[in-house]
Amino acid sequence: MPAPYSDDLRQKAIAAVKRGDRKTEVSRMLNISRNTLDQWLKREAQTGKCGAIRNYQQGCRHKITDWQRFREFVQEHGGKTQGQMATLWGEGVTQQNISDALQKLGISRKKRRTGIKSEMSLSAKSFKRD
Repeated sequence: MPAPYSDDLRQKAIAAVKRGDRKTEVSRMLNISRNTLDQWLKREAQTGKCGAIRNYQQGCRHKITDWQRFREFVQEHGGKTQGQMATLWGEGVTQQNISDALQKLGISRKKRRTGIKSEMSLSAKSFKRD
């Protein structure tokens, strides 16, 4: 995402328009679009400030917001698959939401097979005898 224009440039542009310079001339002189200048003027008229908007929500909101409850849920249902956990959690949560939440909390979801004996293959056994 490109960086916003500096507050100094914004103030200069608005001051030039207030002095009586034409918007088109100001936008050409400062190498900004006329639409951008109009937006700055509109924002300055509405809020009294023309600065860039900061600290806003970027990206999607998390469907799981109660992190303590989710930790307890994972402790209780940690042996289930993410799809099963999503069904149990409810609230329109999907398997991907569960995966994202687990990653956010730093919880590994790597499943390991249990109850399978580790044996050497026949070729590995014959190689070992030689």
